[in-house]
Amino acid sequence: MNEQTPKQIVEELNKYIVGQDKAKRAVAIALRNRWRSRRIDESIREDVIPKNILMIGSTGVGKTEIARRLAKLVKAPFVKVEATKFTEVGYVGRDVESIVRELAEVAVRMVKQQRMEEVQDKAKELAEERILDVFVPEPKKFSNPLGSLFGAAAEVAEKEESGEEPKYKAGRDWCRKRLEAGELEDELIEIDVEDTSRPMIGMLSGSSLENMGDGLQDMISSLMPKKHKKRKVPVKEARKIFTQEEAAKLIDMDDVTAEAIKTAETSGIVFLDEIDKVAAKNGQGSGPDVSREGVQRDILPIVEGSTVMTKYGPLKTDHVLFIAAGAFHTAKPSDLIPELQGRFPIRVELTSLKKDDFKRILTEPRSALIKQYTALLATEGVKLTFGDDAIDRIAQMACDVNAQTENIGARRLHTLLEKLLEEVSFDAPDLEDKNVEIHADYVEEKLSDITVNRDLSQFIL
Repeated sequence: MNEQTPKQIVEELNKYIVGQDKAKRAVAIALRNRWRSRRIDESIREDVIPKNILMIGSTGVGKTEIARRLAKLVKAPFVKVEATKFTEVGYVGRDVESIVRELAEVAVRMVKQQRMEEVQDKAKELAEERILDVFVPEPKKFSNPLGSLFGAAAEVAEKEESGEEPKYKAGRDWCRKRLEAGELEDELIEIDVEDTSRPMIGMLSGSSLENMGDGLQDMISSLMPKKHKKRKVPVKEARKIFTQEEAAKLIDMDDVTAEAIKTAETSGIVFLDEIDKVAAKNGQGSGPDVSREGVQRDILPIVEGSTVMTKYGPLKTDHVLFIAAGAFHTAKPSDLIPELQGRFPIRVELTSLKKDDFKRILTEPRSALIKQYTALLATEGVKLTFGDDAIDRIAQMACDVNAQTENIGARRLHTLLEKLLEEVSFDAPDLEDKNVEIHADYVEEKLSDITVNRDLSQFIL
């Protein structure tokens, strides 16, 4: 369980997300409450359920990023789903329980990866032995009439008499030294690997038949003999393949699935995006709004707490943390059905981004856009630098375009920067002067016509 304090969680989120302090505090408290609930008396522990969060804010202000970074920070199973993907039975869409099945899949992958990392050293040793087996195959066994009586001892004695055993050991030792010295890394060898392609029964993987399709696929895979195929790869690639195969053999998958289900139940996070799109506007209950309300009623049992059968076993959602988000431009949170509203007691409103926020987004986060473009063009030997006046002008333009057209938040910066650096990116390999400085004049030259002309900006930006 993650032991970071709310303040430490917020500090970590600040490295990637600008502003939105209320939302960061809310998710930090929700996470800390999980840690607290593991340390209270067992008699009331089951009754302490997570307080789900509803984030309200326009697109591009950081709702998804907060949830995604949070899950990565605490190393918890995380699933992001669009509420609009799900519809009640009879309409095209996915079964709502597939959210929980996907969470189980993510948890199994996560726990399996952790277990495989724990046995990496042993797996690497076994992989080295398999590579040596390719270079120096074990001598073929001789037919020995005494083998049935004396077993392996007779075979070893016969090999030693024939001189095969000393030659085999000497050749293996010589190969091992060359492997350790890195002399054979680029040598091509033919290896026998397991064919991981699964039977093609994807036609069953849809809607309410989704779980049946997965189960049938696994059953067929277990009944059919495992196929192997020959591949010619360099030694360094063979080492990776063999290490993965050996690590998979060293872990107990029953133990992995049991731990994964427990981890998903106690630490899982589900991010329900676009929840406002399934809200019945102004409480209407006719036409497409009937289907929207049906989706809410399908989602409700999962959020309330229910047991869903997955191919790894039953998974209870009582202690899964649900974070819902939506712009709520046309609908209001009160347009959701009352039962669902009650399951999201914490409401957080995210603020629209201002000019100063855009400037910080361009420069401050670890993965800031300017840092990304600078790193990309550096691969071509281009040294890209942005003046303060250029950053200021880009931020102002992002504000202006968002105000004039649709407000898409920080995503507007992606569009502006891509348009601004289009010529530099295209000519980068052939530039004679590799030092490129971007100033306000350059920004004006490339973007002013588009941003000023409202009709044009609607199509281009």
